[in-house]
Amino acid sequence: MTLPNILFVQVDQLTALATSVYGHPVVKTPNIQALADEGVVFRNAYCNSPLCGPSRMSMMTGRLPSNIGAYDNAVELPASIPTFAHYLRRLGYRTCLSGKMHFVGPDQLHGYEERLTTDIYPADFGWTPNWSEPEAKVRFQDMTNVIETGPCERSLQIDYDDETAFHAKRWLYDRARDEDKQPWMLTVSFTSPHDPYVARPEFWDLYQSEEIDLPSVGPRPDNDLDAHSRRLRSHYSIEEVTLTEDQIRRARHGYYASISYIEAKLGELRDVLARTGLAENTVVIFTADHGDAMGERGLWYKKSFFEWPLRVPLIMAGSGLSRLDVEAPVSLLDLLPTMVDIAEGDLNDIVACDGNSLWKAAKGADLPERMVAAEYLAEGVFEPVFMLRDDRYKFITSSGDLPVLYDLIDDPQELTDLAGQENHAQTVLRFQGLVDGNWDAAAIKKAVIADQRNRRAIMDAERVGRPPEWDYQPRVDASSQWVRRGAWTTVVEGKAFLPIKD
Repeated sequence: MTLPNILFVQVDQLTALATSVYGHPVVKTPNIQALADEGVVFRNAYCNSPLCGPSRMSMMTGRLPSNIGAYDNAVELPASIPTFAHYLRRLGYRTCLSGKMHFVGPDQLHGYEERLTTDIYPADFGWTPNWSEPEAKVRFQDMTNVIETGPCERSLQIDYDDETAFHAKRWLYDRARDEDKQPWMLTVSFTSPHDPYVARPEFWDLYQSEEIDLPSVGPRPDNDLDAHSRRLRSHYSIEEVTLTEDQIRRARHGYYASISYIEAKLGELRDVLARTGLAENTVVIFTADHGDAMGERGLWYKKSFFEWPLRVPLIMAGSGLSRLDVEAPVSLLDLLPTMVDIAEGDLNDIVACDGNSLWKAAKGADLPERMVAAEYLAEGVFEPVFMLRDDRYKFITSSGDLPVLYDLIDDPQELTDLAGQENHAQTVLRFQGLVDGNWDAAAIKKAVIADQRNRRAIMDAERVGRPPEWDYQPRVDASSQWVRRGAWTTVVEGKAFLPIKD
């Protein structure tokens, strides 16, 4: 039997909790819902860092960020660390990337044989944080994008995502025309619904202002804030603005509209699969790199370990799968071994991995008792922050902070911190022991500071003379396309025409 193709679709900053699949009553996500209605929904899926770059590097390698030096948005993923693209190529797959993956440094492929677009963010070290100066406030983002939201004709994000979708759809049509039936894995990675929270009028107008819900958990009083939340309020300058209910609703309106825009792209991709017959032997995997706080608890954007920023959608449908819900906690670390399993590879051949395959669970098998982990090692903090989540509890800790413990079964909105309660002392000790046994926080902090210093030294040097050109330049040989002198060719080595499927 032919190995299944894999269409991996990732969006940016989409919390699972802002989709109909995961219970949101307002956000219109019919294409995500349609995928879920046909396939497997992982109800409790988490990213492993609530920040774009580290989350994506961790996801692609199956390793926790601290295990591969993926500390922040300006760190280089070593070219010597294999990704799921490398493993699939070893198993005979053609691998291609269209869109964002936040690669930094000279390797802009990391296992992909082809890349159809450039990245949206810089490939240099310019966004490096500085843990050496904890007294200096580092502001990478403020509340501007919350306040300035609304409908627009075009934006940088819309331009980028339209291009990403166009090239991805054309690539799929080309595969349908190929005489060579080599299995393939196409990653389509969009930047929406990442802020700014703007959208074209046709998506903005899907929602009426009065139907936009306010956060289910409002701002918490200062004496009820955990240490990390206090840091983030300062980091994002949240305390410098007083938002009205109308402003909060408008920001969420923009976020919801942007979600509707980008989930329509998922529908377009699946439509190509259906039209070409590729759907018959393709597994579609849909997820996000992390979520967005969207005003819940008075927090915005990302970088925290509450459910809105940390929970991501994870849905699989297609070849060999049927409707199923999986309640056990999983994480993006599990995607690498899952893809190897889909490709019928030997999981023992994976060099190193902190995740586990979900493929048997997607076909109905029970998952063993699991613990998912996440880290935050970037700007806005000066010590590593760790999170562990088992079937019931979520535990958050950092050196110098009081630990935080939530019971996600009895308290899904994370309103009551149990860490200081005597009857949960043993649970706190158990989690703290797991953190201490799996992470050396002092060594990680030392490694982060050393790496930041190296990158800042390189950036200083590159301000002198000509800087390196690491940003990816898509290569197109126009001389071999369309109709040329002496012969006519197409962009594929196959049929010029693709017949309509019945």
